[in-house]
Amino acid sequence: MNHRLADRLTSPDFLKGIAVLCMIQVHLMELFATYDIYGSFSGKISLFLGGVPAAPVFMVVMGYFAIRARQTGKSIMRGLKILFLGLALNIGLNAHMLLKIFHNSIELNPFHYIFGVDILFLAGLSIISIALLKRLISENIIFWIIFSVFIASANTFLPDYHGQYAWVYYVQALFWGNLEWSYFPVFPWMVYPILGVIYYFIEIRFNSSVIKGLQSNLLLAGFAVLNILFVKYGFAITTDLPAYYHHTALFVLWAVLFMGFWLLLFKRLYKYIADYKAIHYVVWAGENVTAFYVVQWLLIGNIATAIYRTQSWPMLFVWFVAIVLVSTFVVKAWVAIRKK
Repeated sequence: MNHRLADRLTSPDFLKGIAVLCMIQVHLMELFATYDIYGSFSGKISLFLGGVPAAPVFMVVMGYFAIRARQTGKSIMRGLKILFLGLALNIGLNAHMLLKIFHNSIELNPFHYIFGVDILFLAGLSIISIALLKRLISENIIFWIIFSVFIASANTFLPDYHGQYAWVYYVQALFWGNLEWSYFPVFPWMVYPILGVIYYFIEIRFNSSVIKGLQSNLLLAGFAVLNILFVKYGFAITTDLPAYYHHTALFVLWAVLFMGFWLLLFKRLYKYIADYKAIHYVVWAGENVTAFYVVQWLLIGNIATAIYRTQSWPMLFVWFVAIVLVSTFVVKAWVAIRKK
């Protein structure tokens, strides 16, 4: 395999590996860290790194590969499996808490945790939507762009339900609204996998121009300057979780700028560091990102019920290393079992 092709196939896994590691550290900050640390500058840096470099980057890469799938039926089945995995994960990661709720040790609404709209729900719905839209609008980039604008902005004008039927709230949480258990609703979050789709179509239509542009130092410098100009806005939204989970189209524009810089920077760095063992590990984590994501949440979610908001430095770093090591061991075992 030539170097350029190997780079194009491996660097997305590198980005996904970075994304899942960013997710682990931000989950620890959200659930393990004391309130003082969470509100400190280090806490805000953690939230920032767990923002656009994590879920949005992961979803863009996922959308890029989802549109490449040839069989619609298989894509829909994959999306449905991820939806059910998301529900199972919610029950698994909150098992300790749900037991306490059942035994009346904690007074919380269990359905907010069972049906919490985490990233796997978004991933499943996105894969299904992309598969169906591919049949309807094929490679028409203009329609994909129009659809992305709609997805990014619709949550600002869609009406919230205020009726008496509780189940409607849980359905709405999948799509929009400032409901406390809705973390990654379709509006606006599906815009990121759609951006991955748009990038794929641009790449295949203008292949040589895109590759040349990505190698341009001027383009990287341009993204860097734009990020310096607008980073204060992006930082403020990313470190305010309710605003981040239900952000507007303006934040999506900033996220595109940041991802442009992030992706170009790491694509450039990857060429120089690809042979290091640590990078091989990150790529491996990216290759097995779904399993890695599930295992780390099962660990963090259940431990958090016992030590919620009690950990300081350096224990937070110790927990990060421990979660990564245990997750690695479990995922390696899972991969070995699947190969058999």
